[in-house]
Amino acid sequence: MIFLDNAGTTKMFRECVETYSHFACEEFYNPSAVSRQSAFVHAKLEDTRKFLLKKLGAVEGTIIFTGGATESNNLAIKGAARNGNFEYIFSNGEHPSVFNVAKNLGLEGKNVKFCKLGKNGKIDLADLESKLNKNVKLISCMLVSNETGAINEIKAISSLRDRLASNALLHVDAVQGFMKIPFSVEALKIDMLTFSAHKFHGPKGVGGLYVRKLNYIKNIVDGGGQEYGLRSGTENVPGIMAMRTAVEKIDVKKNFEHVLELKQQLNKILSGVQGIKVLDFNGSPYIEVLVFDGVKGETMLHALEEKGVIVGLGSACSAKKAGNRILQEIGIDKDEIISSCRISFNAYMTSEEIEKAGKTIIEVYNDIKKRVS
Repeated sequence: MIFLDNAGTTKMFRECVETYSHFACEEFYNPSAVSRQSAFVHAKLEDTRKFLLKKLGAVEGTIIFTGGATESNNLAIKGAARNGNFEYIFSNGEHPSVFNVAKNLGLEGKNVKFCKLGKNGKIDLADLESKLNKNVKLISCMLVSNETGAINEIKAISSLRDRLASNALLHVDAVQGFMKIPFSVEALKIDMLTFSAHKFHGPKGVGGLYVRKLNYIKNIVDGGGQEYGLRSGTENVPGIMAMRTAVEKIDVKKNFEHVLELKQQLNKILSGVQGIKVLDFNGSPYIEVLVFDGVKGETMLHALEEKGVIVGLGSACSAKKAGNRILQEIGIDKDEIISSCRISFNAYMTSEEIEKAGKTIIEVYNDIKKRVS
């Protein structure tokens, strides 16, 4: 089986399984208890926070461990919301765990604004600039689009924030960027950042929220006061430590270059094939969109699955809904949207797998076209 839906999830490293097992069955102690063994586990968590801060390029702040990206995004947005004459800005390209939270803020009476996307899949900076003012409390946007791979210009966004909305916090959903593309929260002047372990070969159900200053947010769930009182509940120690193992194993620069080669290889195989179109937004090499003229994307997905190639239809959080909000926003034709599949790579695939996947995609597409024509 060749798995090309890595934006949806990734296969966990064997080393992560071993780490998880150790902290689930050996060092299984509650980090909030007072025993010596618990203190040891607590120290491991604190050291992991420092380790992740370094990986993020942070010179200050902390990591709040969460159950994954959806919780992190909710905590960042709802936790930063305040009563008063404030405005909250999001893009139309956000993942449902941001976009739907934003819509609900609006239903609650908050002043919520959405920025357009350009044809390149990125946030329209001119539109963002027109919406910024001193009343803006929060700007929330993704680093890498989970649908197209487009990379937003976070440095330009933070510069606009500094000039026009200096009191606003900048929250970045980096789920498709962390451990995949090089960046630094300090260089990009990011105040809060979301990441999720299962997107970079760690376990599902664990992630984190980077926060530059703890007073930027308030808790949204009451409980025992763990995670600085911002995320109550006993920490998922096995998951957190397994996530660390995944981060330790990854070489971002080396992986980036390898995935870029894989993407270029696949596109070369598909180039010139009548009816197959690559929508490449010149962003992350990990993600691209293929359009199959005259064949529904879902039909291609299931036919490819029968041949041992797994592709995606976009965000697993919204793939069962008709259409694609992001592709529609950037002006992709409705027929092309219906005929599209998302291809997403991982850095541990081989050239041989890509060769086979490319030939299989062509074979399956041509076979379906013959049968429906």
